[in-house]
Parts: sequence; structure tokens; C-alpha cells
Amino acid sequence: MRFIHAADIHLGMKPDKDKAWSEMRAAEIESTFDKLIDIAEERKVDLLLLAGDVFHTPPDMAQLKNLDYRLSKLTATRTIIIAGNHDYIEEDSASDIYSFESNTILLPRDCFSNAYMEDINTCVTGFSYGMVEYTQDVTENMGAQMEDAINIFLVHGGDETHIPIDFKEIAEAGFDYVALGHIHKPKHMVKNRMAYPGSLEPLDCTETGRRGFIYGQCLNGETRIKWEPLNCRSYINLGFEVKPEYSGAQIIDILCRQIEKMGTENIYRILLQGNIGNGVKPDFSQLKLKYNIYDISDNTMFEYNMDKLLLDNENNLMGKFIKTLSEADDEISRKALKYGVEAMLATGDKR
Repeated sequence: MRFIHAADIHLGMKPDKDKAWSEMRAAEIESTFDKLIDIAEERKVDLLLLAGDVFHTPPDMAQLKNLDYRLSKLTATRTIIIAGNHDYIEEDSASDIYSFESNTILLPRDCFSNAYMEDINTCVTGFSYGMVEYTQDVTENMGAQMEDAINIFLVHGGDETHIPIDFKEIAEAGFDYVALGHIHKPKHMVKNRMAYPGSLEPLDCTETGRRGFIYGQCLNGETRIKWEPLNCRSYINLGFEVKPEYSGAQIIDILCRQIEKMGTENIYRILLQGNIGNGVKPDFSQLKLKYNIYDISDNTMFEYNMDKLLLDNENNLMGKFIKTLSEADDEISRKALKYGVEAMLATGDKR
């Protein structure tokens, strides 16, 4: 039995709403989901497992019909879905009453239920959210539901307010595979037996790196899985060590070359550190126009000799200021030291 496991797709979401690329990212969430369906069809997998948060908010009837149509393109694949904390199923909501025409099962809310497929001898057990939060581990005492069958467990959660799962207990519960959702970073909890695929597309700047899905096979009592990337673009934290001899134009030029090398399609947070020449102020406006720049964090220090400044000003406010903040080792203190020294030197006020 071959399957694809995906989660946290968040159809309908518009990431980075204050950015120029927000609409593009919303469209890419949709197109990457369509790519997943195409892959399932090409490979003729037996099951497509969607482990919660297919939608960013509880879907209306039109959204469910759209999903149903897209899944109807699968000619050899059954789709099993659970609702997560974002697309939870309220009583009498569209999700609660909708009947899929495609070969799709949305498991009911607030209970564990089974979907057994005789032709592939596979039982999928899962739980759909009926509300936003579950602070209790509802998976407690769950186990494989059918003897002599392939048993798959489909669950969305893993933190304190969204089904705090006892992973060790579930790992020993006899399931051939545990398909997890909710954590957006890909993570194998138990080799070949329990995993988070992560989101299909990164959804904000904290979700750095590639995103994708899990392709797996259960054969002769053994499960094998492989994580595969699928996302259109990634968020990347681009660290850059500034040197005192760099001019503003040189800093911009080096950043451009690095972005071109790492991929112009990606979205960058630029993290500047090191020492910058006194008076050097790079103009980032053209960089922001040319590339997808989420933000620029400037942690550089002007090339002041802090030891000499401290010695020359040990009996005044500047000396006390430098001494206090030099002993701290956090970003806020470094910035305060940089801006404070610059301001005192510019005004000449060292009292």
C-alpha cells in the first residue's frame, strides 16, 4: 500500500499581508496543493492522507466544492482528511454536512473513527477538531483498530493547547504509520513510523527552509517513508558579516550576488553584523525593489575603538554607558550601545 501524507496546507491564507508578494504567495499555496494532487495521480498512490488544516479557516460550501472537484481528479487514490485547529468542524457547519462526490472521506469531529478499505486491507483511524483547542491528550489509550490489516493513525496536534500527544505511547500502540499534522516544520518522530511532513508552503518568515510532503509504502509489515520538497519558494535568513573597509555600494553589491546565487525566487531576511565604516549608510531601496526582502536587521557596530572610548571617558556618562552595555550580550543592548555612542559623539554631550 502506497500513500502520500501532507498537512497544514492552509488554503485561503494570504501570507505577509503587508508585503507586495502577498497575493502571489496565496496563489502559490493553491498551486502547490494542485501539484501534490498531480503527483498522487501520477504515482497512482492508494491513499492521500491530509492531517489537518487543509484550510486556513473553517471552509464554506463553495470552498468544499472546490476541494471536492480538485480531488475528483484522482482516479486511483482515496483521500482521507481530518480537520485541524484552523479548519475545525462546528455543528451544522459546511464541513459537518457536506457530502463529497470524489473518493474522499472527512472524518467526523470530536471522536475517533475508522475508515477501512478492504481492497488494500488498510484501516485509517483519525480525529477531526470540533473546536480550536484541546488541552487534553485525546489520543490516550488509542491503539491499532484492526488485526491483520495495515493500521494508520491520523492526528493533528503536539503542543500544550492542541492535543498534547504522548509520542512514546503512540509509538508503542501498534500502528504501522502515524501521520501527524500541526507542526509546520518537517520532523520524523520515529524513523519510518511517525512523522510531521510540515506545511506544503512556508507560511511566514519563521518557517525557513524547504517544505513538502511524505511519500510512503507499507509492505509485508514494514513501512518506509521519504520526505520530498515541493514548495515554490523559501524564506531564508541571510547573514552578512560587514567589514569596516566596505563602502555602502559594495555592501549592496555583495548582497545582490549572494541572493542571485541562493535564488531570486526566495524571500529574505537580511541579518547584518560586524563592523561598518563610520558614516557608511547603505541604500537598500533598490535591493528591496529587485528582490523579495522581508526585512533588514542591522546589528552592525561603527568602527569605534570602544576600549579607547571607555578609557577616555571613564569618569563621565559616556564611559558609564559603554561599560554597562558592553557587559551585556543581547541584540537590544548592542543596538543601544551603537546608537547611544553615535548620538553622544554627534552631539558632543558626554556628561
